[in-house]
Amino acid sequence: QVQLEESGGGLVQAGGSLRLSCAASGRTYSSYAMGWFRQAPGKEREFVVAITASSSSTYYAESVKGRFTISRDNAKNTVYLQMNSLKPEDTAVYYCAAKRGTFYSGRSRDYDYWGQGTQVTVSS
Repeated sequence: QVQLEESGGGLVQAGGSLRLSCAASGRTYSSYAMGWFRQAPGKEREFVVAITASSSSTYYAESVKGRFTISRDNAKNTVYLQMNSLKPEDTAVYYCAAKRGTFYSGRSRDYDYWGQGTQVTVSS
């Protein structure tokens, strides 16, 4: 069992930065791949970025490539999402998710545990 709690969301102007954190509980956290997804009002949840259990590989959605960076600190049971050059279209609730197994996926249905989400609002 893994419990996830996101933090770090907020309101920021376009071009600004935010860093989201996702703290995980559970002794097997380091064996899970982790992902970030987001959901804007009236839209389906979409993949943002994922990282393998060992941090050996990452996978970014094209819309955030070059602006967002995922990282994880297994000693702290935490995964981070650094978001730079934010755009109004990045506005959404951001969710972190954990997937059993070491390799990531871009499909939400492959993830086993989800956080409650944190709101990110980017003003123009």
